[in-house]
Amino acid sequence: MTAQDLKASTESTVEQLEHEGDVAADFLEELLDIADIDGDLTLDVRQGRAYVSIEAEGEGLSLLSAPDTVQALQELTRLAVQSSTGSFSRLILDIGGSRDTRRRQLEALVDAAVAKLDDGATQASLPSMSSYERKLVHDIVSERGLVSESYGEGADRHTVISRH
Repeated sequence: MTAQDLKASTESTVEQLEHEGDVAADFLEELLDIADIDGDLTLDVRQGRAYVSIEAEGEGLSLLSAPDTVQALQELTRLAVQSSTGSFSRLILDIGGSRDTRRRQLEALVDAAVAKLDDGATQASLPSMSSYERKLVHDIVSERGLVSESYGEGADRHTVISRH
């Protein structure tokens, strides 16, 4: 088996990702029903991942859109998908625009780190964060023409930004 064959066999197809999204949507609809929260679910496939977005009006959804809560619900949803499909899921969950809000927060963190570099620091460390958030940080840093690397293990894994 060539490296290209191996890569193709490990990548999820669009149909598999759409199925992940359907399983996730069923799980989340049940969860919203239990919590008596009305929400509209949107399913998509983006950058090789199933992406599920929940939008609703009212107070109920705002309680669920806190970053730690979204992360916890995403992990529960991934486990539900894995239990149903037998495959690991890299599904992304967005609740009430929480992912856009978190990206803006990460941009502010990167901007503060860049200010430290502008003040003469050779590097600036960011707090520990999830792999998805670190990926966003790496993208933001790259957009700003800087370099970033992740260090540490598990829950302590964090990103360090430098000019070179």
